[in-house]
Amino acid sequence: MIEMEKEIIEKRYGELAEKLISSRNPQGFWTGRLSTSSLSTSVAIVALRLSGDPDDASRVDAGFSWLCRNINADGGYGDTPESISNVSTTLLCYSAVYFCRKGDAGDMTLGKIERWLSEKGIEIGSPGLVKSILDVYGRDYTFSVPILSMLTICGVLPQSSLSGIPGLPFELTLLPASFYRFLNLRVVSYALPALIGVGIYLHRKRSSGRSLFSRIREKFVDPAIRKLNGLLPESGGFLEAIPLTGFVAMCLTECGETDNITVRKGLGFLRSQQRKDGGWPIDSDLSTWVTTLSVKSLGEDTFRFLSNNDIDLLREHLIKLQYKTVHPFNGAKPGGWGWTSYSGSVPDADDTPGAILALLLLFKGTNEEIHSIENGCRWLTSLQNSDGGFPTFCRGWGRLPFDSSCADLTGHALLALLKSIEILHDRMDKKLLTGIRRTISGAASYLEKHQAADGSWLPLWFGNQHTDDKTNPVYGTAKVCIYLNESAGFKQPGGKFTTRIVRMVSKAQDYLLRQQNEDGSWGGKKGTAGSVEETSLAISALADKFPEECTRGVIWLLSRDQISAAPIGLYFAMLWYDEELYPLIYHIEALRCFLKNAEQNKHILSAV
Repeated sequence: MIEMEKEIIEKRYGELAEKLISSRNPQGFWTGRLSTSSLSTSVAIVALRLSGDPDDASRVDAGFSWLCRNINADGGYGDTPESISNVSTTLLCYSAVYFCRKGDAGDMTLGKIERWLSEKGIEIGSPGLVKSILDVYGRDYTFSVPILSMLTICGVLPQSSLSGIPGLPFELTLLPASFYRFLNLRVVSYALPALIGVGIYLHRKRSSGRSLFSRIREKFVDPAIRKLNGLLPESGGFLEAIPLTGFVAMCLTECGETDNITVRKGLGFLRSQQRKDGGWPIDSDLSTWVTTLSVKSLGEDTFRFLSNNDIDLLREHLIKLQYKTVHPFNGAKPGGWGWTSYSGSVPDADDTPGAILALLLLFKGTNEEIHSIENGCRWLTSLQNSDGGFPTFCRGWGRLPFDSSCADLTGHALLALLKSIEILHDRMDKKLLTGIRRTISGAASYLEKHQAADGSWLPLWFGNQHTDDKTNPVYGTAKVCIYLNESAGFKQPGGKFTTRIVRMVSKAQDYLLRQQNEDGSWGGKKGTAGSVEETSLAISALADKFPEECTRGVIWLLSRDQISAAPIGLYFAMLWYDEELYPLIYHIEALRCFLKNAEQNKHILSAV
């Protein structure tokens, strides 16, 4: 290898690693920063204006100003300022600006929005407005109905429109969770607060109170509100999500429930989450997720860049965040990790394997660590669906995507379980060990069955705005490929299993090679503009065997003057976000993987 060229890449790697290390908070872990969200800001300012608290006036004005400043050039709104305009977010922003407007800025913004909506065939106040929103989300009412309710609360839709909005059966939330699947209800745990809060609003506003059915439903209101209060996390934010919390707060306020603890703490949560720019993010943060991703990106170099004390703090932090009791929100068993250190998160099948893998990398050998990892593995094995794959939150709930198996989550869980038995084989509970082996076999079969003919896998929580169907097969395929590549290096469970893994990796790598753009980058699929995130992940997935293609990708990365985040993340109902640490984390991992394989790359590194 030509040393100068190696030095250039190593220098960049070291600079980025130091930048990542310096971005930790005073407690020693990473919090990152989610993009400010137009949707969150619109919901938050409406909820706060309805509160009637004079101290909220300045907060509402700041949010209102942010919306006016960050309207897209075409007159619509995406979920973030970097997102393509969409009807739902634009209508919510319209309703918020309409409800909170002050001066010429509000009028000008409303005019721009009306012109954009008109171009989409949507006229404010038209009878077809309700149907337009319902058509966007189909029979999933957990997001469309809150949108329509807010439009009504803000006066954009007349009260008469309420009759065309589907009701939400809030009373059914009083049934045991096991009944949801039995009755084939299209609800999941995350939807329960909206189901109750918005459902009660619609019941109260549409009901005359005189019909027998209405009087019967009214008897369920107080028990449903008590159920809602029981779901409330200490922070006051349901799932730490600003829109969900805001929808619930505004609907209950409109029903006269202003003294309810859910309303009071929910509004407090909204106040605490407003940013200096006046806006709100879609969620508080993804601190657990970006912390485990940061550790993964540095790999063994974590010990190079962090002191022993820093590593101890990280280890202790992750162990502390593991849920030790049944989760009050969705009844999840102990042992999992959620996406943030805030109290409102829910254990899931991406953060849990991420935490397990981080603990295994930082492993010191204490009984506390072993106990934590075992419980994490136990939680994962209990989550596995009957098809062998892993859902996000809860096994067997409903038919929504978040309850269905997903390839990148399954690959992540597979790696965490494999690495756990590889390192802890002799110290692990034997019954658990048997269960893990069975789970691993099922997960591998799921990935084989769901790998597309072209070698790709689709992710659930990530997409690309610029692909024709908004999916991101490059992200999904690269992620699974990275997990499987590492899985193939373990002794257990044996040769035949490794052969299956290698076969899937080979097909996935062939797919990624075909998706590389002419400039060396990768986007969501071939032909879409490259991003730092997608290019970096593809390099990490290919670095072991394809030096030439990876070198072209590295050249593209090194040519970036700025490492800017792309809106590739998805929340519920196709809400886009970007996270400032994603491009940095994935860039670091790509350079580390590239340097690790540098010896086989030396014949082409001169191109750099």
